[in-house]
Amino acid sequence: MSYVWTIAEQSKGKLRGVSFELLSRGRKLADKMNTQLCSVLLGSNVSDEALQELIYRGADNVYFIDDPRLENFIVETHSNVLSDLIREYKPHTILAAATSSGRSLMPYVAIQVNTGLTADCTELDIEEGTKHLLQTRPAIGGNIMATIKTPNHDPQMATVRPKSSRPLPEDTGRVGKIIRLSLKDELVDNRVEMIGFRKDLEEFVNIEEAEVVVAGGKGMKKQENFGMLKELAKRFDGVVGASRDAVDRGWLPYPHQIGLSGKTISPKLYICAGISGSIQHLAGIKTSETIIAVNTDPDANIFQLADFGIIGNLFEVIPKLNQRLENYKKEGK
Repeated sequence: MSYVWTIAEQSKGKLRGVSFELLSRGRKLADKMNTQLCSVLLGSNVSDEALQELIYRGADNVYFIDDPRLENFIVETHSNVLSDLIREYKPHTILAAATSSGRSLMPYVAIQVNTGLTADCTELDIEEGTKHLLQTRPAIGGNIMATIKTPNHDPQMATVRPKSSRPLPEDTGRVGKIIRLSLKDELVDNRVEMIGFRKDLEEFVNIEEAEVVVAGGKGMKKQENFGMLKELAKRFDGVVGASRDAVDRGWLPYPHQIGLSGKTISPKLYICAGISGSIQHLAGIKTSETIIAVNTDPDANIFQLADFGIIGNLFEVIPKLNQRLENYKKEGK
């Protein structure tokens, strides 16, 4: 059919935000190819309103297989089902999220349908003339950006970093089809059963979903100085992030790392101190709504992306900011 597919994700019947981010990417590709965009969802007990939102956010068709055996993500079963759909409908391009489930699912599918897969893409485009999917991703430790294509196999498949694009606005005037399909019994792999799910709460930092992120870089000079950033983040109910330089020095663990070699984020507010703004770091924060940067170097790259820039010593600026916020709190503001 030469359609573009995006793989929606759900948890306990609720669509995850990355489902709509993928539609934003897919819509651009489908429009460039003058074809339809389809969202594929495997799950259980997803409401009609949620399925309709996929259409409002850019999908022309929604393929939904609703079965209790698909409620929990089991890669063996999910890959069997998706591969079966691919063989039947023959899409041109498939985009999935570079989440834990997407990174597990898509390699299975690539082997089963004998095609290529590019992981952790930051940019996607369609090549003029050939209509090959151009898949750009960091390579060699994030030091270069490589553009990859799969000229000899279909479908063209890629995973995309969460938070690397914004969902399209809801358009309640959009019309599309919701196509409900049945799960074939022979596709269910009964060897695997989900017993439960347990979070490592002590180490878990959900920096990708945080609305406020306060980050530090090499300019923080030592681990102890991150205390002022933690204090600032706490005032906004936010989390603390770090550049690769800071993580490499052991000042914060890897789950806090922001950039192409770490997490891509899209908070409402991003405050960074002592971060010069490498290309890799800027790519990881470019969809933030508001960026405030503190740096002594007026020519630092971070100021090219920042909405507000403070040229000054972070060891003077951050404590004053914390004190000003504390005064506002005491005044009831």
